Amino acid sequence: MHVALAESRLDARTPYARRTTVADRTAPFPAVNWICSSLHTTWNANVPYNDLPALFPAVEIETIRVLKATIEARAALAALDQAVRRIPNLTVLINVIPLLEAQASSEIENIVTTADDLFKFAQDQAAATNPATKETLQYRTALFAGFDRLATRPLPVTTATEVCSLIKRRSMRSRSASGTYIGNPDTKQAIYTPPAGEGEIRDKLSDWQEFMHNSSGLDPVVVMAIAHYQFEAIQPFEDGNGRTGRILNILMLVSAGLLHQPILYLSRYIFEQKTEYYTRLQAVTEARFPTPTHRKLRAWGVGK
Repeated sequence: MHVALAESRLDARTPYARRTTVADRTAPFPAVNWICSSLHTTWNANVPYNDLPALFPAVEIETIRVLKATIEARAALAALDQAVRRIPNLTVLINVIPLLEAQASSEIENIVTTADDLFKFAQDQAAATNPATKETLQYRTALFAGFDRLATRPLPVTTATEVCSLIKRRSMRSRSASGTYIGNPDTKQAIYTPPAGEGEIRDKLSDWQEFMHNSSGLDPVVVMAIAHYQFEAIQPFEDGNGRTGRILNILMLVSAGLLHQPILYLSRYIFEQKTEYYTRLQAVTEARFPTPTHRKLRAWGVGK
């Protein structure tokens, strides 16, 4: 069975996320233009971005181009969901796809293990001796736990906290210590410094949750794209934000009724486009600033 899945791609000329098929590997990886860029005050890579604009964006989001791409994504998701629901016994699929998703999503964070080890210890996680294997298996555990939570409550901040805590195998809470930044691994130079201060982070997470639950005027795929950027920009936890955010993407689609099982395998594609994926996320933040990243984007023909 083959279903062409839709992957979030970012387009600087259209708000937030354009949806294109994973199979479309030859098309340029579009960039996204942060809808709230007009609200930006100041931004400095070395300074906590406490001015990160709140949601709802105050400009048009669902342009004709975005809506056309969203229809394509919705069709792909519907085909996948229907195909899965026709399978009499989902046990194998539900066990395999989340493991592969866990492996790819962890690999994005340079946590590398083998599929053989994952399947070997899938039913006996405690027997795994490789730390990378243990942490990757925890990703699957967190995904299933988040999925189970949706049966009793909508997707809240507490689920994000629980997911991150399961991934890291310790209690996680909003960052309180200063000094967190995303930097170049070679030069250690800051590329982005997320908002700082536990109260500030809690307020931004509350706004993020409010947006997810009160954006019925937007298509759920568009909501997922916007919420994904915002969560990664907040970086609410000391560690595990990327993996938590990718689990939340799947949970948002399940919560919206676009999927009935957590079997979307997006992280392999993101891993294959890792550098560009991070470049595009950064480009959202830099949307109104003449940085080298923006000059590169314009050289690619986007954001003109």
